[in-house]
Amino acid sequence: MLISKVRVKQSLGLRVLVTNMAIAVIAVLIIGISVYSRVSSTVINEKIAISKVETRNALALTQGHFNISRFQDDAELRKVVTDFLTSVREDGSLSGRETVMLKIPNTSSTRDIYQTVPTLLSLDSIPLDFRELVTKSDEVLDIRSDIKYANGVVNPGFIIGGKLQIPRAGTYEIYYLFNLEAQYQTINSIAWTLFFFGFLLVLLIGISTRFLIKQVVSPITEAAQVAEKFTEGDLTSRMQVSGEDELASLGRSFNEMALSIQQQIYRLQNLSQLQQRFVSDVSHELRTPLTTMRMAAEIIHDQRSTFDPVIARSAELLINQIDRFELLLSDLLEVSRFDANEVLLEFSNFDLTQVIRKTVDYLHPTKIDQFEIKIPTNEVMVDGDPRRIERILRNLVANALDHGEGKPVKIELAESENEVAVSVRDFGLGFNEKDATKLFDRFWRADPSRARTSGGTGLGLSIALEDAKLHQGELLAWGKPNLGAHFVLTLPKRRGDLIQTHPIYIIPNDLK
Repeated sequence: MLISKVRVKQSLGLRVLVTNMAIAVIAVLIIGISVYSRVSSTVINEKIAISKVETRNALALTQGHFNISRFQDDAELRKVVTDFLTSVREDGSLSGRETVMLKIPNTSSTRDIYQTVPTLLSLDSIPLDFRELVTKSDEVLDIRSDIKYANGVVNPGFIIGGKLQIPRAGTYEIYYLFNLEAQYQTINSIAWTLFFFGFLLVLLIGISTRFLIKQVVSPITEAAQVAEKFTEGDLTSRMQVSGEDELASLGRSFNEMALSIQQQIYRLQNLSQLQQRFVSDVSHELRTPLTTMRMAAEIIHDQRSTFDPVIARSAELLINQIDRFELLLSDLLEVSRFDANEVLLEFSNFDLTQVIRKTVDYLHPTKIDQFEIKIPTNEVMVDGDPRRIERILRNLVANALDHGEGKPVKIELAESENEVAVSVRDFGLGFNEKDATKLFDRFWRADPSRARTSGGTGLGLSIALEDAKLHQGELLAWGKPNLGAHFVLTLPKRRGDLIQTHPIYIIPNDLK
């Protein structure tokens, strides 16, 4: 059942077919039930109405004969009544009708010589309350009731009752019991006919819907398949177009769009490859003159004590800028590796607490009092590339020191069952919501007017984010102007796992 639901959800054609079939079945059921109810009520009610009229006329005619016979002797009167009963029985045997004539008690005569009841018929077929109505009324009455027989057979039917005044014999109740078995058989035959034609109609609707689906939905399905192949990298996949209708126009437009996208992708791929090659070549080519420049700068720097103070300061600035230049080249090479998908991780199981302490000591061993470090005393083991994790932390801590305005920097480590998180919090300038969307962009700086002698290359946070993604981790940032910034690195403890919880919330605890 689950597979069927999934197939219906995933297939537009199947969904349309099921919907149309359901609507067709409901419509056929409503129409069939309405027609069946109308036909059955019409047949039965018409049968009752006609029988009631015929009975009323027959009783009136018979009563007239009886009234004329009152002037004859008893033998002639009995003959008239007997002929009436005989004709009634003969007519009943042909039409499936039973006739019952009962003497009404407490009438002028006590004799019931004309009382007649069919042998197999049960008098329980005639309800007592209906008999009371007939005896009190001068009209011909009818009622729906089952016709019961002594052998246990029960058939649906109706009863028409009236009265006859027989001279010198008194008043008699006369009941005609009509068996509706033949009518119900006719109605059932009509029902089966309706069912057959309804089933045939639903089948024809299903076939026509399937044909329409093939004509309309099949091109859409083909377009979806082509788009899926296109997404998977098969840029040469195209739709088969035939005809001049709207679907053919859709196919041609789709193919033209695919061709345009293919050309644009090739153009961007070539541009990206040229860009990556340019960055890589420039970075490699610059290393040779940079090495020579460093060697010369170090010699000058070592002799700065013998120079004039202005020249000595220039030597210090020269060595600092060469350091920044080397860092920029290293970052550019790393970015080019990310773009070329040539980054390889060297996984190992290591203690993250030691990496945090090593990062702080490496960056600013003389400013250890500027940090508030909150990490567990026990080991926190993580699967990952320790060199890249350390680089992420160096970027975050260096960024906090550069923008912390000399205020303390908080570093916290927390863990859950499957995740570990490191947060770096500063209380400096912070950033606004507009800057938050560009924070991890390459070469972007929050303060363009800041002197280029402070801060990094503008690639640190971008590289840190890429390193976090390589570990299936997350690097999130929060900031408010003049309230500082809060960066949270969350990593899975085991290789290949995904992050399910966040041990450290992105909004700092001091602001909750």
